[in-house]
Amino acid sequence: MSLESSPQVFTDVSAEPFVRGLLHRPANPTGSGLVLTHGAGSNCQAPLLVALAQTFAQAGFTVLRCDLPYRQGRPYGPPGPGDAKRDRAGLKNAIAALRNSATGRIFLGGHSYGGRQSSMLCADLPEKAPEEAAGLLLLSYPLHPPRKPEQLRTQHFFHLRTSTLFVHGTRDPFGSIVEIEQALKLIPAKTRLLPVEGSGHDLGFKGKAKRQDLPEAVFQEFKNFFQQP
Repeated sequence: MSLESSPQVFTDVSAEPFVRGLLHRPANPTGSGLVLTHGAGSNCQAPLLVALAQTFAQAGFTVLRCDLPYRQGRPYGPPGPGDAKRDRAGLKNAIAALRNSATGRIFLGGHSYGGRQSSMLCADLPEKAPEEAAGLLLLSYPLHPPRKPEQLRTQHFFHLRTSTLFVHGTRDPFGSIVEIEQALKLIPAKTRLLPVEGSGHDLGFKGKAKRQDLPEAVFQEFKNFFQQP
């Protein structure tokens, strides 16, 4: 593990929608990169994203924590019904922007809504497209709205050919572990599930509370699953 410098404000306006966030540059880069984005009511300063970005950067990843386009336009509140397509375009641009700083494989990750849009982007892209992520890290995937298990958000899973690591709390109202396990069977790509015992949708990062062991556990699972050096 190596110490990283403080994250730098990052902006790329070369393509619409713009990319905005914070870039973590590792002291000893491996060449790998990770784009991380947030849930519906949050932003790139979410404590869970900060903790994960720090852990991955210490391991040599160049990490971009980015605000989705809807959040760039509105500082508060959830995305609107017409925002999703533009948010996916923003993630596609974020991957392209990070390629200027990371020479190796680029991974894409997100919490809740951010993870859902990341997976939909990858499902929409042609296989082996140059802008495709090498893998997905989906934190608390919102499988269905709370108490509405019939409203599954899995339609695109049949077309997802990007290897995906799911991290999911055992008390998440957006989907039980059993429901997530069943949903993973729909995905043709390689998948793995890391259950987080006793955690809800926030994975133990709520307010000032932080589940200190989680970032390292996620990184180790990620490293093994994607066979990172």
